[in-house]
Amino acid sequence: MIRSLYDWTLSLAHHPRALWALAFVAFIESSVFPIPPDLLMIPMIIATPRRAFLIAAVATIASVLGGLLGYAIGMFAFEGIGQPILESLGKADSMEAFNDRFNGVGFWAVLIAGLTPFPYKVITIMSGWTAMPVGTFIITSIIARALRFFIIATLLWKFGEPIRDFIEKRLGLMFTLFCVVLVGGFFMVRYL
Repeated sequence: MIRSLYDWTLSLAHHPRALWALAFVAFIESSVFPIPPDLLMIPMIIATPRRAFLIAAVATIASVLGGLLGYAIGMFAFEGIGQPILESLGKADSMEAFNDRFNGVGFWAVLIAGLTPFPYKVITIMSGWTAMPVGTFIITSIIARALRFFIIATLLWKFGEPIRDFIEKRLGLMFTLFCVVLVGGFFMVRYL
């Protein structure tokens, strides 16, 4: 099933309405869809490098809007389903402690999930579930998704086809290493 979704996503890159398809994929990937929009962005940018930054902007906007849907799913589905189950198990108090811990690092969770291969939809739903301030969620989502998509667009615009293999095989690792260095730098500054 995942392979057929992957192939379907790649086939959209050559469609006359590819930007709309990208917006749709980026939107639903942020809350429910398992295939990242990068797989559609890459062939679109290679086919039309002059539109690289427009493509990145569409992916960013749609992804953040989809993230708000994920936030709403976390906020409203938890109220109706998750919370009553936890209360019946006597775990409502431990959920409050978890919410406080998550929201204490929520900015970093959203930033890292938005940049790395970690499923962004998990963090969007968790952000709503823990009632992270929506302003923090939106700003962090914009930063994370714009960094991710515009870095890909810039690399493809600058280097074209040769960078495609690197992006498809190693970009997740590079973003993860970048986030580790970034977070490590903030901890060093804070504690030194």
